[in-house]
Amino acid sequence: MMILRTLKRQPLHGYALAQHIKRTSNDLLEIEEGSLYPALQRLLKAELVKAAWGISSTNRRVRIYKLTAVGVKHLEREVSRFERMLEGITRVLARGES
Repeated sequence: MMILRTLKRQPLHGYALAQHIKRTSNDLLEIEEGSLYPALQRLLKAELVKAAWGISSTNRRVRIYKLTAVGVKHLEREVSRFERMLEGITRVLARGES
């Protein structure tokens, strides 16, 4: 969900994607390469993202990932599910001891 949400903002290559998530979360979340690239491959296979070769700001050849229309719809559903789950968790935690 975080990968898709980040790519909704703008297309990015893997390293920039991981850095954006880390920076945005105030360094609370860090995605390791061993998790990120397999996740991107799964998203490609599911056609939630597409990739094209490009050049990074450091002049390196990189795969740039972009959210697809199918990915946008999937993200909306997942965010909605997450928000409902979070609401439920919040309600349970907010209830005092009985």
